[in-house]
Amino acid sequence: MANNSQFGFQDASSPIMEELVEFHDHALMVALAICSLVLYLLTLMLLEKLSSNTVDAQEVELIWTILPAIVLILLALPSLQILYMMDEIDEPDLTLKAIGHQWYWTYEYTDFKDLTFDSYMIPTIELPPGHFRLLEVDHRVVVPMESPIRIIVTAGDVLHSWAIPTLGVKTDAIPGRLNQTSFITTRPGIFYGQCSEICGANHSYMPIVVESTPLTHFEKWSSLLSS
Repeated sequence: MANNSQFGFQDASSPIMEELVEFHDHALMVALAICSLVLYLLTLMLLEKLSSNTVDAQEVELIWTILPAIVLILLALPSLQILYMMDEIDEPDLTLKAIGHQWYWTYEYTDFKDLTFDSYMIPTIELPPGHFRLLEVDHRVVVPMESPIRIIVTAGDVLHSWAIPTLGVKTDAIPGRLNQTSFITTRPGIFYGQCSEICGANHSYMPIVVESTPLTHFEKWSSLLSS
C-alpha cells in the first residue's frame, strides 16, 4: 500500500516485482552516470578557452560511437530477461479468471466447482473503520502464498486492465480475447490495485484486492465459499 508523499515503488511482494525494482535501479544508475559525464563535459567547455584549431579526433569519435552501444546492451539484456520471466507460465497451482465489467470484477476459480463471485467497491458511507476509501471491496481475491498463480483476464463490455503494483502485474482485459499472466506472492498480506484503463466515467471505482494467505487458510476459505 502506497503512503502519502511516497516517491519510490511499493514494497515488492513477488519475484517479478523485485526484478523490476532492481532493473529500475540499474537503469537509473546508468542514466546518472551519463548525466554526470555530460555535465562534466559542459563544465569543461564553459571553463576552457575557446580554440579555433580543428583537429582530427578519431579516437574520441570511436569512443562516443562504441560507448552508447555498450550502454544499450547493458540495458537490453536484463530487460529481455525480465520480459521472458513475465511471459513464462509453467504448471500453475491455481488458475483464476478475472472478467471486467462496468464497473466491477467477476472472478472464477476454474479449479473449483461453482466458485464464482462478483467484486464491488464498498461505498464510502458503508466502509468499516480502518479500511481504505475507494480501494476496499466486498469480496477479495484470496490466493495461497508462495504458489504459482495463473490469471486469465478478459472483459464483458469495454476495455479494462487488471493491475496490482506491488505484485508487478498489469494485464489488459479485452472483450472477446483472453490474456494471461502469472504471479507468486512471497508473503501473506493484502495487496490493492485498480483498473488501469480508462473504461468509462467510473473506471477508478472498480478496485482490485488480492489477499495472500497460507495454503491451509486458503483451503478452508475455498471449502466454505464453494459449499
